[in-house]
Amino acid sequence: MLKLLRRAVFGLAIISGLFSAAPAASAADYPNRPVHWMIGFAAGGPVDIVARIMAQWLSDRLGQQFIVENRAGSGGNIAAAAAINAPADGYTLLFVAPNNAISTSLYKKLPYDFLRDTTPVASIMQLTNMLVVSNAMPVKTVQEFIDYCKANPGQISFASSGNGTSVHMSAELFKVMTKCDMVHVPYRGSAIAFPDIISNKVQLIFDNLPSALEQAKGGTVRALGVTSPQRWPIVPDVPAIAETVPGFESVGFYGISAPKGTPPEIVDLLNKAVGEALKDPKLVARLAETGGIPKPMTPAEFGKLVADETEKWRKVVEFAGVSVD
Repeated sequence: MLKLLRRAVFGLAIISGLFSAAPAASAADYPNRPVHWMIGFAAGGPVDIVARIMAQWLSDRLGQQFIVENRAGSGGNIAAAAAINAPADGYTLLFVAPNNAISTSLYKKLPYDFLRDTTPVASIMQLTNMLVVSNAMPVKTVQEFIDYCKANPGQISFASSGNGTSVHMSAELFKVMTKCDMVHVPYRGSAIAFPDIISNKVQLIFDNLPSALEQAKGGTVRALGVTSPQRWPIVPDVPAIAETVPGFESVGFYGISAPKGTPPEIVDLLNKAVGEALKDPKLVARLAETGGIPKPMTPAEFGKLVADETEKWRKVVEFAGVSVD
């Protein structure tokens, strides 16, 4: 996978070089053509759902299409590489989530440095993950799940939306803190994983709340707990896993970054547009339906959040003892 990623980066670098002589982008008439927004996961998953809600609002407000491009694979790193190596003109953006902070330490041979090679643009929202299990699992609480897992070591599989995602690392942290022996089955997005969870081919997932909540509300899976340190306000009836496993915590974030060197005037314009979106009652209501809490920030504040999350997840990766070559 990483060989393919490096080849893709090389090809993208060549393409990027063809645009190097283009005139500098200006915020005066931005955007005057469609903007491509790279998403690191498959269509239908939580990242994709939120991206399309925001993309439609930005398209309507700014008068050009914000096109969501799903570049699934390698824990979101293929999309990150595509965005990082695109011209820094504001017409290629990246959907940023915890996977980008995690990959920095989890993947040992990434062909880029995320913090160095990107420009923070805007924060969209915070969200928690939710532990959901197949209805075929004979458990209804986190403690019952831990007991069942320990009684059946190595016989339970957990899905993820890819190596290095918060969905993956939430489960790895849970494994370490509970001494549960579970097998990791990575997918190219959680939407692809759910049919196997529903049919009990894979028993559980610590998915981002948007898609996990949708499935739980539909009755196709059973919700056991959220990964935030306290109960999440949108789903107050679902316990925090920390109520059973003290100290357990995994709270995520969604936002936007751009290639390094993107003009600050364009970054500022996009940041203000996202800020306006997060004041729109209709958009906020749609985000609430996905389980998200709006979290507007300045570019500098969002950059600090990503840096802080990168350091936090570095410690978790070391603690869990996992890595991807």
